[in-house]
Amino acid sequence: MSSPCDPRNAPAGDVSAALMMIDSRLKAVYDGRTQADPEQQALVDQFIASLGPREVDDVLDGTCTLIFLFMKWLRMAYEDHDRDVIEYVVPNLVATMRMMPKSVRPEAIPTMAGLVVAAGTGLSPNLWRKQYGDWTKDEMTPLEATAFLLAEHINRLTDDHDFATRMITQALSGPDED
Repeated sequence: MSSPCDPRNAPAGDVSAALMMIDSRLKAVYDGRTQADPEQQALVDQFIASLGPREVDDVLDGTCTLIFLFMKWLRMAYEDHDRDVIEYVVPNLVATMRMMPKSVRPEAIPTMAGLVVAAGTGLSPNLWRKQYGDWTKDEMTPLEATAFLLAEHINRLTDDHDFATRMITQALSGPDED
């Protein structure tokens, strides 16, 4: 029986834009900054301000697609070592988000944990979330933080600061290279 949260039923969204935002945050952290480069941040802010409602939804869907792809990679990596991805990723994610009270309100943490569990079990994060209503403005930063933390987790596992971004970029460019 097919689930209404099957990833085949989910829009991919604007994965490139979502990845650009996550990559910008990763680069800032790896460069030892607490904030993104002011010039880079200005470009990201300008891009976000230029989006209409449909484009915002596309970036939101793209962020959920990133979460799904990151969790898919993590699930395969942990299964290769006979470990459960949920057991190793979710507690770390929740603990980290609890240390980010300015960016992630406590009430958003269960939703983000649920989103990651959904993705970790092969469900579409955006379709899983949709069954509980529309996204709220207060969930936007925690959603970005979730994608960022998963990408950073992958980069730590691979000991490569660009691995998560490169993996998605290669997946996006793969069909064009055939």
